[in-house]
Amino acid sequence: MSLLIEGGQVLRPDFSTERADVLVEDGIIQSIGDIEDGDRILDATGSIVIPGLINAHTHVAMTLLRGYSDDKQLDAWLQEDIWPVEAELTAADVRAGAELGLIELIKSGTTAIADMYFSMDEVVDAVQQAGIRARLGYGAITVGKDDTDAHEEMKTSLEFAVEYDGSADGRIRTAFMPHSLTTVGEEYYREYIPKARDHEIPIHIHANETQDEVTPIVEEHNKRPLRYAADMGLLEPSDFLAHGVHLDDSEISLLTDRGSSVIHCPASNMKLASGVAPVQKLLDANVSVGLGTDGAASNNTLDMIDEMRDAALLGKVGTGDASAVPAESVLHMATAGGANAIDIGSGIIKEGEPADLAVIDLNRPHLNPVHDPVSHVVYAANGGDVRHTICDGQILMRDRTVLTLDEQAVRRRANNRAEQLIVRATT
Repeated sequence: MSLLIEGGQVLRPDFSTERADVLVEDGIIQSIGDIEDGDRILDATGSIVIPGLINAHTHVAMTLLRGYSDDKQLDAWLQEDIWPVEAELTAADVRAGAELGLIELIKSGTTAIADMYFSMDEVVDAVQQAGIRARLGYGAITVGKDDTDAHEEMKTSLEFAVEYDGSADGRIRTAFMPHSLTTVGEEYYREYIPKARDHEIPIHIHANETQDEVTPIVEEHNKRPLRYAADMGLLEPSDFLAHGVHLDDSEISLLTDRGSSVIHCPASNMKLASGVAPVQKLLDANVSVGLGTDGAASNNTLDMIDEMRDAALLGKVGTGDASAVPAESVLHMATAGGANAIDIGSGIIKEGEPADLAVIDLNRPHLNPVHDPVSHVVYAANGGDVRHTICDGQILMRDRTVLTLDEQAVRRRANNRAEQLIVRATT
């Protein structure tokens, strides 16, 4: 059955907008223009139709820990609060948290994610039901584990990536996801990176998130973290790095040369006082940059529209240049940039491309008058302004009602699971 998205202002790849209808058939955009007929009609009058947003680095199940630990820097936040609670997580907890996060994502116009966490088979099932696209991976950590358990961590991440790639009729892709350069030992990287390459699986890690991660690598290896990573076989064009806050010029040049992508997570970086990523420098160096929220425990939302505003504003205050990280650059990061970084979808509205779309209602007091729709999407809108969300040609949300998951039941389960989890972790 065809789907006609009717009467909206459509964002084109050059960031211009035009009044047009969008006809979708078999999950693909067939035509854009003045179109009369469709089997199903989705009203977009008074709205802007944009590519579905791509949250290129998150941990969706961490919605269960939203607001549990605030106002701490990364190491203290992880070691004192988050990791002790995560040690008590069950598969059912992860499923409940993932479903809650997926509803939040759909309601704010996100149609694809890259997600790293535990019990990832549960996340696979949740994503399949929710209807979005995803690149998923198990976050392997070897630090603090004996050799047997460390190998098991790495095997789990690799085997998950091999087994589940292409699930949900191709909507789910995978990656090998060692947690970071400081939480996985060098010997394990050197053993398992070639195995991932043999399977042609991309690799996703956290990198250069805080200065406390950079310093020990420099002291131990006498080289910058990304040089250390490259020397172990990381930083292929298919690889993508979360955060990239503390990058020097040599590392930016290395990223340009190697073709790896960086996922900017401005809200989390601000909240944890990790620092300001050199986003404009990365863009100027032609490094592929995507945008991510990180987890809801360190953000504290999964709203990619809010994240765009944070990215634009932080880019300006971080450089002292009001022209840095402009709205079009940020919207590109959240759409086509993210698609390129995690190799999911296309992030553009064009004939022949996947029908992954978000319809944002402009008939809101804070979005009028409309001098520049792109400006409004980045600087004035929020996730609550999204009317409809479409992925792979399927309507995931119509008139702010999610169709693929039962929001009330999901919220109830997630609240119950979160309450029980905290009791287990603190008694």
